[in-house]
Amino acid sequence: MSDELLYDVKNGAAWLTINREARRNSISPELISLFQQRLDAAEKDKSVRAVCITGVGVKAFCSGADLAGSAGELNTSPEQAYADLLKRLAAYPKPTVARVNGYCLAGGTGFMLACDIVVAAETAKFGTPEVNVGLWPMMIGALIFRNVLTKKAMEMILLGEKITAAQALEMGLLTRVVAPEDLNSEVESILDSLCKKSPIGMKLGKQAFYKMREMPFEQALDFLVEQIRVVSSTEDAVEGITAFMEKRSPMFKGR
Repeated sequence: MSDELLYDVKNGAAWLTINREARRNSISPELISLFQQRLDAAEKDKSVRAVCITGVGVKAFCSGADLAGSAGELNTSPEQAYADLLKRLAAYPKPTVARVNGYCLAGGTGFMLACDIVVAAETAKFGTPEVNVGLWPMMIGALIFRNVLTKKAMEMILLGEKITAAQALEMGLLTRVVAPEDLNSEVESILDSLCKKSPIGMKLGKQAFYKMREMPFEQALDFLVEQIRVVSSTEDAVEGITAFMEKRSPMFKGR
């Protein structure tokens, strides 16, 4: 079994760790395939209530595609395989957290933005340097332009310059920025909180928001009226409201 993507479940969270430190945690065809396999495993495991994506070491979260070692076997083109993975991550039924420990560039930006919550070390650097080698950040653009104002997104993409974590936070690329020594505790605290929430409630909520994102305003509201009825009918919703009234912690079962 390859170790390009480490998989570990602890305290209700599945950790998917890119393990290509010598290649700055870059993306290979094998890594994409392993991501799909690990996400399958985490989705099927009822003990897993949240997923964390990160990279080994302190230098890089993910530096994008491995341009020097792109050989590998996939059932489709590398570009389509990567796009399929971004779609899978963005619509994943369990909450996802990106732990950005270092450089997050090019395709790594896609991994990061496809997650629900992004926590970065203040020393991390970000950017889309594709323009510098005559390319363009095509697939990740679908995520960038859903998170960043158009002018700021175009500035980042056209200049191809690295930006700081503080700048990335201001642009809307990140959720939180912390000191490097606080990164683990911050991420673990978030994961612990997520693991205490209703699995079915978060699943239905994420699915609903993902579907309504491109709907016209009035259609979106009508759709969400239907969805609140669905989520309100779950056992977890009944348990949550009962626990609130009884002033105790809820015991969610994901039903």
